[in-house]
Amino acid sequence: MISPPTGTAGQGRPLRIALGIASAGRPSILRETIDYLTGLPDQAERLIVCVPVIEDAAGLADRRDVDVIVGSRGLTAQRNRIIQAAAADTDVLIFLDDDFIPAATFLSRMAAVFATKPDVAIATGEVLADGVLDGGLSMAKALEVLYTAGEGAEHVADVYNAYGCNMAVRLAPVVEHALTFDEQLPLYGWLEDVDFSRSVARHGRSVYVEGARGVHLGVRSGRQPGRRLGYSQVANPFYLIRKGTMSKGRAIAQIGRNILANMSGVLLKDRLIDRWGRLNGNLLALTDLVVGRASPSRILEFGTSSPHEMPSPSIATERR
Repeated sequence: MISPPTGTAGQGRPLRIALGIASAGRPSILRETIDYLTGLPDQAERLIVCVPVIEDAAGLADRRDVDVIVGSRGLTAQRNRIIQAAAADTDVLIFLDDDFIPAATFLSRMAAVFATKPDVAIATGEVLADGVLDGGLSMAKALEVLYTAGEGAEHVADVYNAYGCNMAVRLAPVVEHALTFDEQLPLYGWLEDVDFSRSVARHGRSVYVEGARGVHLGVRSGRQPGRRLGYSQVANPFYLIRKGTMSKGRAIAQIGRNILANMSGVLLKDRLIDRWGRLNGNLLALTDLVVGRASPSRILEFGTSSPHEMPSPSIATERR
């Protein structure tokens, strides 16, 4: 377990930390990450995995060091199920992607921030490398990056939102105010981290913890066809503007960056990403906005190419 940092959860006890991972259709990746996490010197009190079907947690269901639960398919729904499972006995819940590899000191550094800074409601760590940008990283490469980087100095600064690939939240305000991930953002839940972060940030600080390090493998198996993702790149920010969890300026700037990136990718013949599909989805969403029918859930009407279609829960660096 994590050594108790200075500061407690109240009533003289240390903070209770849990890890939560939502996954679908990637049992080998999930198992590799779990094996790594359970081998670290610092351990959370609980490690909770939520999958849509038990086969997605192959090799984990009978392990005593992992709590496997089954929930409705979709990142937001699965993360809500994890919150429900953790709420009764957890102070800080750390959501990780199923291919996020934290450094050995990641948990203890996050725990120390929440223990010593009671005004912090949500936090995100430092992503040293993200395989989403170049076709994916291997576990061996991630470990090399972590070893080369070392521990680094800890620094805490305010940030607009936490990144979904590693997102730690204090559960007390979440439970008190009945905060949840928005299940109107289906499947991979594009921008679910922004929406949830801004909701939680109404009840405390949102911070970036430099020195709480990790690597996002960015494995592409199980990821979304470009058309669906491209549609979400436009429709979801406008949905969050209406909801009040994303500023208009920030949303429009991000939409513009996404469209320009997809146009450039088409012109440069990007072979790593389905830029044609994403650009098609961008244009379809813009058309839907004009006629008044744009909605995040519209992607459920598009065809699917995989029975396990839900990507690794975050494409954090790629979308910023």
